[in-house]
Amino acid sequence: MTANGFGNISIMTRSLAWLIICFLVLPITVVFAVSVTDRHYLSLPESEVSFQYYRNLFSSGPWLTSILQSFIIACVSTAVAVVAGTLCAIGCWRLGNRASDFVRMLMLVPIMVPTIVYALGIYQFWIDLRLLDTYTGLIIAHAVTGVPYVVITVSTALAGFDPRLEQASLSLGASMSQTLRLVIIPNIMPGVVSGLIFAFIHSWDELVLALFIAGRAVFTLPRRMWDGINEALDPTMAAVAAVLIAVTVSLLCADAYVRSRRGN
Repeated sequence: MTANGFGNISIMTRSLAWLIICFLVLPITVVFAVSVTDRHYLSLPESEVSFQYYRNLFSSGPWLTSILQSFIIACVSTAVAVVAGTLCAIGCWRLGNRASDFVRMLMLVPIMVPTIVYALGIYQFWIDLRLLDTYTGLIIAHAVTGVPYVVITVSTALAGFDPRLEQASLSLGASMSQTLRLVIIPNIMPGVVSGLIFAFIHSWDELVLALFIAGRAVFTLPRRMWDGINEALDPTMAAVAAVLIAVTVSLLCADAYVRSRRGN
């Protein structure tokens, strides 16, 4: 095939990719327009752009409480997921046998099983442990479902890690903990950061588990949005959605920046 043929295929591929991206992203941008509406219901601005619903969001006690609760749960569950997922991925990488492949697959079960099935099972289990409507119950549930993201990204980073670096560290007298802290983790840090970001986004946006486990004491932001949709279509929810999208995009951009810095 000629160079022109390869060039045409490359242009077509990029064009198709951009069309798919636009198809996926453009409907989301409507949320930003609705969030600045001047109407009292969900619609595009009619006569002027208004930020009244953003003011309502950041001055409302219930919304701020839900934001704080979601942030606390996301931070703690992400920390647990990162530690557990990173150690699990490193352990499976060092073993490198069929047992480690089975453990790695087992760690992916929480995202392979439909969320509502997992939520129903954890609901029945949490009843006996008296963890319903508690921070602990929701944090554990989010941490378990966040671990697979960390395992995937860290395992991918470990695939490009040279095991001779570990051997050299151990042969020079470093302990396993020192090798882990000073050699392995710094070299796979982009994978750890990516897992952290995806685990945080998962917990921050998670709804189904919150519907089953949370109650009156724990009222996360996605659940408050869900209740708001069922009770009244307040445009404040569009402002909340816009903030969630902005936070998610910012975290993904941070992930891309860390990876590009590591590549350089």
